[in-house]
Amino acid sequence: MIKEYKSGTSTTQDGSDAITLPSHVAGSGTQDRLVDTARVYAHAAASDNTLKAYARDWAHFARWCRMKGAEPLPPSPEMIGLYLADLASPSDPSPALSVSTIERRLSGLAWNYAQRGFALDRKNRHIATVLAGIKRKHARPPVQKEAILRDDILAMVATLPYDLRGLRDRAILLLGYAGGLRRSEIVSLDVHKDDTPDSGGWIEIMDKGALLTLNAKTGWREVEIGRGSSDQTCPVHALEQGLHFAKKDFGPVFVSTARDGKTALDARLSDKHVARLIKQTALDARLSDKHVARLIKQTVLDAGIRSDLPEKDRIALFSGHSLRAGLVSSAEVDERYVQKHLGHASAEMTRRYQRRPDRFRVNLTKAARL
Repeated sequence: MIKEYKSGTSTTQDGSDAITLPSHVAGSGTQDRLVDTARVYAHAAASDNTLKAYARDWAHFARWCRMKGAEPLPPSPEMIGLYLADLASPSDPSPALSVSTIERRLSGLAWNYAQRGFALDRKNRHIATVLAGIKRKHARPPVQKEAILRDDILAMVATLPYDLRGLRDRAILLLGYAGGLRRSEIVSLDVHKDDTPDSGGWIEIMDKGALLTLNAKTGWREVEIGRGSSDQTCPVHALEQGLHFAKKDFGPVFVSTARDGKTALDARLSDKHVARLIKQTALDARLSDKHVARLIKQTVLDAGIRSDLPEKDRIALFSGHSLRAGLVSSAEVDERYVQKHLGHASAEMTRRYQRRPDRFRVNLTKAARL
């Protein structure tokens, strides 16, 4: 746990150690336990990945300040404005950061200052005007990943073997596609509620399909995945097969496998260890949620999708989000149902996932009787 000391106080990278008893309250065993409980809840306020990103943001800013002969505390809007400018147009050989990354860095700084008892005024002119200028000069439309459509996903699934690892990967692809799930949501699933402390949700398999209860970016939501028209393409059947042959009745749904591909290990697929799908990992290696993206890219190549392009360009077109985008682009249902299924807060966010929009399905010109 990384600590930074300032005026006799310490703060961990998640800020939980900032929670203590007031100085005028005498400590006791009960109160100390309450402090520990509060720190656990404070740590749970953000995901581990977010906390790690915020810690990296602070470390980078603190190092930058030292190189400029300044201190990161207390917050100086003038220095932060200069820092943002340096991120957009570096004075050293470092690559310029995108606008979205710069905004994320600023959010990380605001969070870190809050954990240290300071308020960062992002509307201060030294920060707000610099950021507005960066957006005006450097902002670009977001680069969208190619959608994986129905025929694509079927071709990708057909490339997988029927060993334990192949069954697992088939379930990842079909469940992720049919559920419009994020990579992190796929690997965070448990077999039952409260199986593990780091669970991000659980599954219930029913006669007509599977119900996924997810604790996602936008809060708790339920995702209903119906059974498919055939066992070869049914996500629920793939999930059942994967669990059955892995002998999984407790804990994480998706785990790494042994080198021989015949034994399921206990380790959840996580972002701590990255492995390739095709090449086997060491017996004790754990795969990551990036495994889903690697799986997609490898099977895209194997299935011959967009074979008119060079291999490098084909790989760059696809990522984990291709599954979600593909569902939105392929599903011919009311937009409201797709929005609910994906857990989007707004219809506008759902439309961003639409890669093949029927732009004139709603004709407001005719609706206005013109």
